[in-house]
Amino acid sequence: MNIAIRVLQRGDAAVLDHTAPDVFDYPIDRRWTSEFFSDPRHHLVVALDDELVVGFASAVHYVHPDKPPELWINEVGVAPSYQRQGLGRDLLTALLQHGVTLGCVQAWVLTSPSNTAAQRLYGSLGGRAEPEPSVLFEFSLKET
Repeated sequence: MNIAIRVLQRGDAAVLDHTAPDVFDYPIDRRWTSEFFSDPRHHLVVALDDELVVGFASAVHYVHPDKPPELWINEVGVAPSYQRQGLGRDLLTALLQHGVTLGCVQAWVLTSPSNTAAQRLYGSLGGRAEPEPSVLFEFSLKET
């Protein structure tokens, strides 16, 4: 298997037109894809088997008035038939390196306690779990 890992740029949205099933949670939406790539703080690394996207890692880099740039890792996804081959690790490694080139001094990610595969992946790259668990709050912004 010859998989290429690539950081997508602003003009690369069409790469996502050829995505394997179950890589992303939902179908690719051109409207959101366009908005994603128009924002220079959004980053997407993909794993390509020829021209087929078989995995991705996404992140946002941000700054705050009292902190240097950080990289928030949003998600890592790999098509089921390509899992357990090191692609998640390769994708995350490329994304972290991209964060370094952006001047980020730290990267972070959240996962659920039951997602042992993600915990193994993040730990294998030197990620350390915080000693105190986080609590995630979600707010629906849709009108009901």
